[in-house]
Parts: sequence; structure tokens; C-alpha cells
Amino acid sequence: MKRILDHYLTEWRINPKRKPLVLRGARQVGKTHTVRNLGKLFNSYVEINFEQLPTVKDIFLKDLDPHRILKELRLIIGKDILPGETLLFLDEVQDVPQAIMALRYFYEEMPDLHVIAAGSLLDFAIEHISVPVGRVSFLYMHPMSFIEFLAAIGEKHVLVEILEHNPKEVLSEPVHQKLLNYLGVYLAVGGMPEAVQAWVDTQNIIECSLVHDALIEAYRQDFEKYSKKLQLKYVELLFKSIPLFLGRPIKFNKISNDYRKRELAPCLSLLEKANIISKVTCTSGNGIPLGAEITPEKFKAIFLDVALSQSMLGLDLKGWLLNPTRELINKGEIAEAFIGQELLAYMAPQKRADLYYWHREVRGSNAEVDYLMQHQSNIIPIEVKSALGTTLKSLHLFLETHALSPYGVRFSAHNYSVCEKVHSYPLYAVAGIFAENKEVLLTLI
Repeated sequence: MKRILDHYLTEWRINPKRKPLVLRGARQVGKTHTVRNLGKLFNSYVEINFEQLPTVKDIFLKDLDPHRILKELRLIIGKDILPGETLLFLDEVQDVPQAIMALRYFYEEMPDLHVIAAGSLLDFAIEHISVPVGRVSFLYMHPMSFIEFLAAIGEKHVLVEILEHNPKEVLSEPVHQKLLNYLGVYLAVGGMPEAVQAWVDTQNIIECSLVHDALIEAYRQDFEKYSKKLQLKYVELLFKSIPLFLGRPIKFNKISNDYRKRELAPCLSLLEKANIISKVTCTSGNGIPLGAEITPEKFKAIFLDVALSQSMLGLDLKGWLLNPTRELINKGEIAEAFIGQELLAYMAPQKRADLYYWHREVRGSNAEVDYLMQHQSNIIPIEVKSALGTTLKSLHLFLETHALSPYGVRFSAHNYSVCEKVHSYPLYAVAGIFAENKEVLLTLI
């Protein structure tokens, strides 16, 4: 299955000024598979998985001399590793922090060698070492977006229509309904590559649900790798609770009366560092950058993947396949989480993406806008409305009080339309509106 990141990896491969690359993202989002595909473009490919080959760890413990390291790796694996010809992939590198530190010396002494490091819990290792700033590059990987999903199921004409459609023009109703149906399938299957492959192979949502359950259990098994023993119960509680709070600010006293914020907040940060959740932080939205005027203690959170969060809640996914419009009306919090997941997927992968929302709470006037996006020099407020007849009071209030926002966006089950300062787009159209580089998405065809 093609991924958006394929383009950036190919560009990295041919860049004469490239640096060793660190690939970051949650477990099972497709990092290893994507690097293996890149390896097919090289004369040789060498993959070192530190979980599968624990004895290799000792090679990096003696010193960080890249010439010695390559010599001993050759002897262990029985393959040549040649600068300019070989892609060297260090997987599950969080188990060997020294290997991350060694990237600096590969860059300085072997600039022609292509080296990629990745790991599902990499951010925890990076926290405890001196990352060679300026001598490595980073790319972030997310679950498959709706556009990547369409490419995977062979709907490339639909993909192109979303990316190239004029947002000021109404889409024909039969095509609009077809796209809503595909969106329903995506909301049931989700964007985890193994689940998407199960759908491609079987068209059976039960098979996809089995994948979801296995992934959820894998994330649980990781808790012991990055949590202290006393923190495990808090991490487990938060892991189960986040799907219950989709679309709502996180208040620790609402999660449990037995535990305090000082116990739960650090553990929520652990889940964020493991890339299982993403925070949506409250900001005033008065200026750019949006992160300059945040209120850190006010935030919402979205789970890694909308289908996984529904599986954790025990929701019946078949409704998305039978009547997606009805499901959207009943599950507005899932629609809101989906939009957040899409916004993250289409942001530039070279840096960690951040999400923001706006909330004004004064006596007699409580207003909230689901997301704020920086678009060029403007701030665009985004409302997600699953039902067809809902009002947009908060969106209008934000536009009236924020000079840097020339218009607002509503994502819903409605067709495309523009009415004064409100631009209405279908939920499936995020890539066509906010993707930073549509040309990259077209390479999925």
C-alpha cells in the first residue's frame, strides 16, 4: 500500500545533502513496511531489528566509531554495507540509545551512507540522550489517512476528485453520497495499515475488528516498557478513558474521584509520548503562531485512530457500512475526532504536528470552536457538525472577534457550499482543503 511518506523518503534518498533519518510514530502505523519498500530502490538493503537481534546491541556499546560498527555488523549479518549502495535500517532503535547517538558520526564520517532509524517508542529514548541536532532529520508517520485509504482500495478517481474539486462548486448528489459511503467504510475500518489490508483482502468488518483488538492489546503490553510500576494503573485508566472524552475537554476529576491530577497528568503525557493520543490545546486564536497564546491546562484529546477508539468503546462498527449518514448524526464525537486525525495526517511530516481549539467561557455565553488552523497568514476556525441542521453560533462569534480570520469552515455531511464567511465542505474533503502539498498526495495514484 502506498503512503504519503513514500514521497518524502524518496526525496531524502536522492538528496545529496541528506542526513541520517529518524522515523517517528506509534506502533503499527507502517514505519517498517514503508522503509522496506524504499529499500527496493537500493542495490542492497540491510535491516537490523534490535528486538529480534539483541546481541547486535553490544556492537554500539563499545564506542560510536562508524567504521568499526559497520565492520562488525557485516560480520554478524554476513552482508556488505556500502555507502551509496546500501540502505541501512535500524529498527526498534529505542532499545539502544547509543545507536541513535551514533547517527551523528555516520553523518560526519560516512555522509554517503543511507541510514534510517525507527522505533515505536522512540520518543522515550530521545528524551534521555543528547540528540545530534543538525546532524539528523526527522519524519513523523501517522495512521493511513482517508486519501491513503482510497488509494489502497483502488478508488483513485475518487481520490483525484477530492483533491482537485473546486470547493465553490456543488458535487453531484450521487457522487457525494458515494463518497459519504466510502467515508463510512473508513470510519469503521480506520487507518491502521493491518486493518486496511484486512478490509482489502476480505471486505469483512469482523476481520478488521479482530485486528483492532490485537492492536489495542499490543499497546497495553507496551505500558510496562515506559511506565513505572506505580503508574501502570493510571496509564490503563487513561487509556480506557480517552475514547469516552472525545470532543470534550479533559478534566481529571471527571475521569476518577480516586486519583488526583498530579497522579494522572504525567501518565497522560506518557500516552502522548507513545503517540497513542494527540492533545488539542485551547488557544486564544488572536495571532500566529497559534501556540503562542495557549492555555496548557485546557485541552481535549483524540485517540490515535477513530476505529480503534470505537472498538475500545465496544461500538458496533457495521452501522457505518449500512447507513453512514445516520451514524454521523448519532456519533458526532467520532466525526470530530476524524477531522483531527485528518488534519494531522496532511501536515508537513518534518515536525510534530499540533492541534488547537478555541473556547470562550463567560457568564451567559459559552462558545467553542472545534479546531483552529493556520492557513498562510490567516487563522481558520473549523466546526465539525455531524447533524445536518445544526447552528454555527460559536463559529460566527469567533469570526466577529478575530480579525485574522477572513472566513470559517464547517465540515459536515452537507455538500460543498459557500455562504458569505462560512465555507461548508463535506467531511471527506479535508485533504482537498487543508493538505499542505496536494501534489504529494497525487503520487498515491
